[in-house]
Amino acid sequence: MTEMAIEARGLVKRYAEVTAVDGIDLQVPAGMIYAMLGPNGAGKTTTISMLTTLVRPTAGAGRVAGYDLLREAPQVRTRIGVTFQDIVLDNDLTGRQVLDIHGQLYRQPADLRRKRIADLVDLVQLGDAIDRLVKTYSGGMKRRLELARGLMTDPAILFLDEPTQGLDPQNRTGIWGYLRELNRQRGLTVLLTTHYMEEAEALASQVGIVDHGKLVSQGQPTELVAAMGADVIRVRGHGDSAAFLNQVAGLPFVERVETDRASGHLSLYVDQGSRRLVEIIAANTNGYQIEDVTIARPTLADVFLHHTGHALRDE
Repeated sequence: MTEMAIEARGLVKRYAEVTAVDGIDLQVPAGMIYAMLGPNGAGKTTTISMLTTLVRPTAGAGRVAGYDLLREAPQVRTRIGVTFQDIVLDNDLTGRQVLDIHGQLYRQPADLRRKRIADLVDLVQLGDAIDRLVKTYSGGMKRRLELARGLMTDPAILFLDEPTQGLDPQNRTGIWGYLRELNRQRGLTVLLTTHYMEEAEALASQVGIVDHGKLVSQGQPTELVAAMGADVIRVRGHGDSAAFLNQVAGLPFVERVETDRASGHLSLYVDQGSRRLVEIIAANTNGYQIEDVTIARPTLADVFLHHTGHALRDE
């Protein structure tokens, strides 16, 4: 496989008058876990659909595992594994049958299928449940079975579309552990989409922020957060927020001010939050009624707000 496991240049997908993906450029080195972070409807699923050859781009080009998405789609498919946002399993099959049929579709010999199933059942800890009907599985067990199915062909690259959506925190943490182990032990390249900040922070060595079909920022999570500054003072209230922001923006220790357009919450980025809080409140002389104030270190949520103008939403 080439040094770059996934490459995309100017990927565009239009459906009639709707532009779902609007010129995304992407480079994911082999062996990396890369998270596309954004709300539902941002274009993440459509991007994965193009990169896995399920949807043909309207414009642009890409290579996956060294093969061209358009001219060499069959070669791409033999080198990737995919799990989808919606659970796609036959409830009237056992877990073992689901995996075995998937292996047969890829023409794996019976002895190889048996070995792969044994290894994967151990990895995702399905145990005796592998011989139960899928209809008896919990949501977390179904997600783990889908992960095992995506790994059945021993892919070089694994695409995961919202892999922990709908799971409780314990199951979500378990999936994260499996992915880290696969990446560490096998050097598996993973591209996942998520709208969970904590998932991107916990898993990815690089994050791409996607909004309205565009990749608006990308980098290592720690670097993206560090670029935001020292501390953030978050203010909630009512009244003339614009006048309040104009006042505090002129203070020498305020690096930047931002407003979440959806909620109206204000974020003030300062050098030292606890030290500057009194001065921030004292500067409020225009009648803006402060109802709540918090001080925190910046997070990926602040990075998202900075680059998109709104908090990460789920829509």
